[in-house]
Amino acid sequence: MTDNSFKRQQIINFVAIASSITACSIAPGISPQLGLNQPLSKIHTALQDPAKGQINPQLPPSVKVENPTFTVPDKFQGKTVYKVQPSNNEKVIALSIDDGPWPKTTLEMLDILKQNDVKATFFWVGQALEANPDLAKREIAEGHAIGNHTWHHWYRRMDEATAKSEIDRTADLIYKITGVKTSLFRPPGGFLNNGLAAYAKSQKDTVIMWSLTSADTDPHAKPQAFVNNVLKGAKPGFIVLMHDGGGDRQRTVQALPQIISGLKQQGYRFVTIPELLKMTQ
Repeated sequence: MTDNSFKRQQIINFVAIASSITACSIAPGISPQLGLNQPLSKIHTALQDPAKGQINPQLPPSVKVENPTFTVPDKFQGKTVYKVQPSNNEKVIALSIDDGPWPKTTLEMLDILKQNDVKATFFWVGQALEANPDLAKREIAEGHAIGNHTWHHWYRRMDEATAKSEIDRTADLIYKITGVKTSLFRPPGGFLNNGLAAYAKSQKDTVIMWSLTSADTDPHAKPQAFVNNVLKGAKPGFIVLMHDGGGDRQRTVQALPQIISGLKQQGYRFVTIPELLKMTQ
């Protein structure tokens, strides 16, 4: 073989290898424009077999779907947030749902949110997450945002070591089950002076409170009262407090469709809390 022929063959081999690597790095059915840095919900859809509704069996096992990381802008790190002022006073609102994942109730609320194309932010309790990992995985797959709501949901005052355990233990389980990392923290009961918020801020987490409550923990109120509370109090940039766990939340399930439809009629668009924080003036 001449030197020119040998060099030509080397070039051909290199191009063939490069083409093979490129082809193997893109999952079947995913365009190069989609990529693996896109939201999990988009990739999940792209990997579906339209005929069977199942994950494409030809997907190479080496392809790993990246899970989301719920971070916040620098200006909110280590801060407490009740609401934001969205740019141009856009009519956006964030539903936040605490104390799950919870059997039955979370499933029903996820169905309602999906039917209405609404994304919410769920604050998980570690013990509930440990008991219901599949519900947690569904929340992630359907594009909802996630926050940390401690392991035991204690209200009492605690030292730094206990506060650290409550938050870090939950964060570790969130990552173990879903691969998700979050900078959002909500203290149980909204208590800011029992040691939990201080530890969260020391880790540069954002303490997420609320600006409007549905009052769905009121044991005597009817579902319509929850609806009225939200629809009458809604303002652009508000964070709404609701619950899917910690007790019987069937009344919240009953109220949720009316809350969503009523806010839409008022011209509101639903965003997750991370999205909301990025919309500030």
